[in-house]
Amino acid sequence: MSVFVLDKRKRPLMPCSEKRARLLLERGRAVVHRRVPFVIRLKDRVLECSELQQLRACIDPGSKVTGMALVRGDETKDGGRKRAALGLFEIIHRGHVIRRAMEQRRSFRRTRRSRNLKYRAPRFNNRRRQEGWLAPSLQHRVDAVMTWVNRFMRWAPVNAVSMELVRFDMQKLESPEISGVEYQQGELAGYEVREYLLEKWGRKCVYCDAENVPLEIEHIVPRSRGGGNRVSNLTLACRGCNQSKGNMDVREFLSGDTGRLARVLAFAKRTLRDAAAVNSTRWSLFNALKNTGMPVETGSGGRTKWNRRRLGIPKTHALDAVCVGDVDAVIDWQQPTLSAQCTGRGAYKRTRLTKYGFPRGFLMRSKSVRGFQTGDMVRAHVESGKNAGVHVGRVAVRASGSFNIRTQDGLIQGVHARFCSLLQRSDGYSYAFRSA
Repeated sequence: MSVFVLDKRKRPLMPCSEKRARLLLERGRAVVHRRVPFVIRLKDRVLECSELQQLRACIDPGSKVTGMALVRGDETKDGGRKRAALGLFEIIHRGHVIRRAMEQRRSFRRTRRSRNLKYRAPRFNNRRRQEGWLAPSLQHRVDAVMTWVNRFMRWAPVNAVSMELVRFDMQKLESPEISGVEYQQGELAGYEVREYLLEKWGRKCVYCDAENVPLEIEHIVPRSRGGGNRVSNLTLACRGCNQSKGNMDVREFLSGDTGRLARVLAFAKRTLRDAAAVNSTRWSLFNALKNTGMPVETGSGGRTKWNRRRLGIPKTHALDAVCVGDVDAVIDWQQPTLSAQCTGRGAYKRTRLTKYGFPRGFLMRSKSVRGFQTGDMVRAHVESGKNAGVHVGRVAVRASGSFNIRTQDGLIQGVHARFCSLLQRSDGYSYAFRSA
């Protein structure tokens, strides 16, 4: 992964290689501006616009994980568009956490109103929602992507954006035979049922877990026994398993493997919540990107998949982002991916609650302990004891001054604050590198 470079006035320059960044730091020409993602700042150079190349931020929006990539665009000899990947990123959203917190908050509010307390009249002067309003769990997805787009613009000379404008046809997923006037609302164009099933079932045979083999659409309850073509009754199977199952019911076919049978039946009932989340946020994200003033290129999910297969690139969220839009060749994509998981910045509530909503304990009034906050990246140098060694990771603070540090190798408990030195303040994300 390339290293972001800033000039002495903190303006973005072209990213450089890790080797070049190491040499600049060793020779004293640069200082560390940020640890993760790694950003250096030069001491003896000022931005010159003539030295900059064309960089593009590519985005593959998702409900749980959004793939992003920073690429350099070049033209091939025959006039095609070639992309060189400079950095791969995956943003892991926390929309489901926000949704659960909002549901809990709503239940507590209703409990308070239903108790035998003084009557409080309902208020109606703050019920109006602005045009384009999104639920907090959905707005979080848009805000997280825009946060990283703004970071790219601050750390690199990005002047264009490519975004996959995903559209799921909800009624087509539920009823593949729907057509014409049977539509009452929804999108007419979108992913086919097969592509949705590939994503839902993990691109493998549901009966034998075979991967990288031709998969066939299979009915969980055969049509000869009353099953329909609804997406909740469809799955994927290899040819061998499909032939062996024939017109048997899944309960009969998997009678000897009750664990797999339970997983198949439970997974088949999974709702279309993720597809609905992508549909709800796609235009809000597109409009937010347009407001940056950069040209925004859009591409369909089918074209992204076609580009990836044609170029022989494996399936990941970040590499899908590289293949969004008009691209004829991709180089330098074999590199680690930086995974950024949204963790938030803490909560306002200062109590622990029982399952009935009553407080059972109080938290610290201050989130800072001896200059550290939960989520800060620290280096702990412990000279003796069971935790002897050097540990680098995210810290979880306690009022006693005995901290926990989450490293890539595991959790280190009971590290005192006097052994810790700050590397980077918490920014609402936890980071990890995933190999190519």
